[in-house]
Amino acid sequence: MKIPSRLIPLVEDGIIDEVIGQVKSGKEADVFTVRVGEEIRCAKVYKEANNRSFRQAVQYQEGRKAQSSRDARAMAKRTHHGKKEAEASWMNAEVKALNVLSAAGLRVPEPFGLFDGVLIMELIVDAEGRPAPRLNDLSLTPDEALQYHEDLIAQVVRMLCAGIIHGDLSEFNVLVDAYGPVIIDLPQAVNAAGNSNAGVLFARDVNNLAHYFSRFEPGILTLKYAKEIWALYEKGKLTPDVNLTGIFEESTKKVDVVSVLTVIGDAQKEHEARLLRKAKPAADTGLSPKPWQGRGQRNIEPEKPQHKGDGRTNPKPFSPGKPQSNQGGWGRRPTPGGPQISRF
Repeated sequence: MKIPSRLIPLVEDGIIDEVIGQVKSGKEADVFTVRVGEEIRCAKVYKEANNRSFRQAVQYQEGRKAQSSRDARAMAKRTHHGKKEAEASWMNAEVKALNVLSAAGLRVPEPFGLFDGVLIMELIVDAEGRPAPRLNDLSLTPDEALQYHEDLIAQVVRMLCAGIIHGDLSEFNVLVDAYGPVIIDLPQAVNAAGNSNAGVLFARDVNNLAHYFSRFEPGILTLKYAKEIWALYEKGKLTPDVNLTGIFEESTKKVDVVSVLTVIGDAQKEHEARLLRKAKPAADTGLSPKPWQGRGQRNIEPEKPQHKGDGRTNPKPFSPGKPQSNQGGWGRRPTPGGPQISRF
């Protein structure tokens, strides 16, 4: 077949030796079978962001860490550099998730490397060695539906214990090989502890599986695995080998709306009072500002009056031979050539 343009650099660099054929075309990537040495693997070619029907919604990216604070700012501002980093983060998320989940014992494809937007990974095959079909392409008996459903619920539990939520799990993202279901397509994988939408996304994943398998076994819809598993996770009691019942008792305790509103109102009043205290001028609090004191200078205090008689400050000391006032005021000096005037 004609080599796709995105795979030509990998052939030229010897990363893959031959492109055999196309497995599928999805909403976020095209998948090809390739030969690497003596092994047959698959190459997942990610589509450009503007060509993907699946958008990088903020709800999936929350909780992911950027390589540096500069990259984080660029991604937030959606600059040219930021968009490139967002694309790289989207692809690297799948590689990281596959490695973590494989180590946790989940049935996922083994990744071999990410090269310029192309992920080389294990090819999942059926009993005849052909690319494994998607779950959506199968017609199941009620017993097979129950068996596959229980298998996938166990894997979802193990995934959550590893701190990851698929985020887009459905019959279209599950392959079935000779041994059972294999979970694929994880670029939108969510950090269970760092994403505020984790609970909603987890419930959607579990409920998607229930709705699909209920086509073959309607009784599956009565199982409340999503709520049971999430309640155990929030309490810190969820383990990979937990025994689930599918039963979850909803709380019948009524919420005391009046008490809740009272607490909210008290908190609001306290917040407003704190803001008012911060904004109140110093004069209103009875505090006088201190005299300005520059760097390296002393405070300059105003001089206090030393004479209490007439309010004048710093009177001259008494000197004999000069007329002084007794109590009524200051006497005048003799005028040369004229009579002396005195108030005595």
